[in-house]
Amino acid sequence: MIKRIWSREILDSRGIPTVECYSQLDDGRFATASVPAGTSTGSHEALELRDKDATRYHGDGVLKAVENINSVLGPALVGMDPTKQTEIDQKLISLDGTENKTKYGGNAILAISQVVCKIAAISENKALYTWINDLTVERGMKKGIKIPTPLLNMINGGLHGAGNLDFQEFWMIPATNKKFSEGLQMGVEIYQTIGQNLARRGAIHSVGHEGGYAPNLFTNADAFEVFVESVRETNYSLGRDVFLGLDVAANSFYKSGDYTIRDRSSSLSDNQLLDYYKELINNYRLAILEDAFQEDAWDSWKKLTSELSGSVIVVGDDLLVTNPKRVQKAIAEKACNGAVIKPNQIGTVTETLQVVKMTKDANWKIITSHRSGETNDSFIADFAVGIASDYAKFGAPARGERVAKYNRLSAIELELE
Repeated sequence: MIKRIWSREILDSRGIPTVECYSQLDDGRFATASVPAGTSTGSHEALELRDKDATRYHGDGVLKAVENINSVLGPALVGMDPTKQTEIDQKLISLDGTENKTKYGGNAILAISQVVCKIAAISENKALYTWINDLTVERGMKKGIKIPTPLLNMINGGLHGAGNLDFQEFWMIPATNKKFSEGLQMGVEIYQTIGQNLARRGAIHSVGHEGGYAPNLFTNADAFEVFVESVRETNYSLGRDVFLGLDVAANSFYKSGDYTIRDRSSSLSDNQLLDYYKELINNYRLAILEDAFQEDAWDSWKKLTSELSGSVIVVGDDLLVTNPKRVQKAIAEKACNGAVIKPNQIGTVTETLQVVKMTKDANWKIITSHRSGETNDSFIADFAVGIASDYAKFGAPARGERVAKYNRLSAIELELE
């Protein structure tokens, strides 16, 4: 049984405070979990509770969320069985009582939900990914784990970059018939080649929030050209071994009904932007396209999916925010055929699994994702394996908080072999 749950404030990978949570069982065993935070967030996400105290961390402290765990939420779970994830999450949701967890904070609630999941796996003497798979089976999903194909974020733009590129993430995607370790090796070799190419061009090649290069290029097309050139310099073939993918994060360059990107001299309407995407798909072998339109442009999403779903996976992130109501609407309206899954967008493990089941039932592709403000906790890697995610988006193969997730997937691959 749960003997104690407590919390403290720590720093995420951007130096911004976040929540770390601990749980101890009555037999002395304990676990720890920490939650990430996003830079580019959808407006429909669960609330990340911040102190708004300008004298500490520019108002971004999380002492209120920590106190909510220590004084209210943690004590409420003492004596409960940690293997009853649904009951525990439901209790947290009921205690908060708001739709977007605005009372106690989605960051506080998720920290507890994750640490309970971890301590339950320990109490059952199971690997975390195995325990998470057991939780999916409880919810009527098919038993079975899978190591996802990594989406490696090579170049950062948008809110994750240096104000240099409009599009947020340029991914290298290994062919899905490659083992995880092979795909990771390919990604590292291409990543390092991109760095050498940028240096040769005299482009700044420092890195963005997620470890991808943040170069001072003139257009988004320039980033693609550097990417393609770098792949050609390796032993891999674009369109056979390697594919490209893109998180557009269109919210960030949408204003007053139009989209403004540096590749075009004038603003683009939704239909003009769709035509631009068709060019990109043809020219650069794009396999996955995420957040191609702003989060409430439902008609444009439907048109995109109707016209392009045969050639590219159309993925919603800001559109869906791991929210069952928005996912249900997207399924009904055929607005996309892939979903980004981020537990901190909805706030509990149980609610996240509910959304996973909905997307699986719709035969969508699933991309389990980190956030730009990460910690060294590798929970999300086990989660991706446990839900048999198709893809995992954990950033570049650089920076400790990203590499922690890829190294965890490598360890799981060895365990399974």
